[in-house]
Amino acid sequence: MYINVLYYIFALKYDDLMKKEIGKWFMDIAKYVATAVLISSFLGSFQQKWAVYLGGSIIVVIGFFLGLFFIKEKK
Repeated sequence: MYINVLYYIFALKYDDLMKKEIGKWFMDIAKYVATAVLISSFLGSFQQKWAVYLGGSIIVVIGFFLGLFFIKEKK
């Protein structure tokens, strides 16, 4: 029984750490996409820049909120 309790406590800690890392990963992806959209808008010559801005914005917002969702701590 003692080993089961230790395993449960370790699993909860590990689960929280993994969720935070996944949240950080989503936030990093959002930052990278935002940077790519900004750089490509300055250097690229697109016919439909609105599509790049719209697609990039959607990905950034989704990545940001997914990151916040995974990073939040339970009370």
